[in-house]
Amino acid sequence: MGLEFGIKDIIDILLVTILLYQGYRLMKGTGTGNIFIGIISFIIFWFLITYVFKMRLMGTILNSLISVGAIALIVIFQSEIRHFFSRIGGSHKSWKMLKSLQRFFNNKKKTNESTFPVMKVVLACINMARSKTGALIVIARNASLVDYIESGEIINSEINTRLLENIFFKNSPLHDGAVIITNNKIVSAGAILPVSRDQSIPRNLGLRHRAAMGITEKTDALTIIVSEESGAISVAMNGKINLNLKAEELQQILVEEIQF
Repeated sequence: MGLEFGIKDIIDILLVTILLYQGYRLMKGTGTGNIFIGIISFIIFWFLITYVFKMRLMGTILNSLISVGAIALIVIFQSEIRHFFSRIGGSHKSWKMLKSLQRFFNNKKKTNESTFPVMKVVLACINMARSKTGALIVIARNASLVDYIESGEIINSEINTRLLENIFFKNSPLHDGAVIITNNKIVSAGAILPVSRDQSIPRNLGLRHRAAMGITEKTDALTIIVSEESGAISVAMNGKINLNLKAEELQQILVEEIQF
């Protein structure tokens, strides 16, 4: 009796391939790519022993390890799993069709709501770049940033260009931390962010850039960095960083990713 291979099997294989690839990208971004490859290798070995060669004794032992290992993996990779589902929840922002539908159905609602003040943030970044004032601004999107907000000083103020510049002024006690913006308000300053362990980050980038990468690896937040050494403006999203942006490029990113 030959093997039956239909369209359903092709779809099944494609879905599994996409899931494994996305899982590898996520783990690679947090420095655990080798662990992910080891886990996949073990699963393939378990599948061959249990279902292909049908070795009962070895299969029983591996089945027990798989059962216990599943719980262990959830504990070990809980932050990565949280980030994975957070990115799934926030991925609708990259779907233009859903964006259009969202604008259509929320059109009346938006008239009573204040939109994100893009130009106030852009102008603050331009001024700080000119004076080479280091800055780290985190803008929340879908994922909650409560844990990071509480690590800093609660401000809960309207977004203001001068306020942002004063927070990051070199003699300010809060200039070393991050400003967190949620719901069009500056809610926290001097916040502590997780530092990325990604080895692919260029060595010339400082702690601010690594912290910006770290928060975007764990959440769907968007982070703006102003370099204290060069005055260059960069933006980090989804564990990726765009370096040396012009003011127009920063404005475009904020309009597309925040003001939707």
